[in-house]
Amino acid sequence: MSLLEHVQSLQKRDLGVSFKPGDQVKVYFKVVEGGNERIQIFEGVVIRMKGSGLSETFTVRKVSFGVGIERIFPINSPRIDKVEVVRHGKVRRAKLYYLRNLSGKAARITEDSSKRFIKKDAAQQPSAAN
Repeated sequence: MSLLEHVQSLQKRDLGVSFKPGDQVKVYFKVVEGGNERIQIFEGVVIRMKGSGLSETFTVRKVSFGVGIERIFPINSPRIDKVEVVRHGKVRRAKLYYLRNLSGKAARITEDSSKRFIKKDAAQQPSAAN
């Protein structure tokens, strides 16, 4: 293992959640305002995953007050507190740029029902143990 690979392996972090384009996610990221640091939530649809290793990023799109907003997040950024998957989308593309031209109900993505039930079963198991 070279020195560069060793340093990259130390910087890489695991978000603990698996998501893909089409999923609706909540990204909790840290914002510094003056001397204060707070967590801000950005909720939207993942339209793109790009890169690999330390340079891997994902783009989240949301519509706020009728204006589309896209934000690119590095997966290994220390500013990201956590990523929470709200719902899994069922899409047949890796890049969902076509959503930029759609609005209203046409921009909806159908939910992947097979993953929805897995998520509920996983949530019920810890409560049954208590």
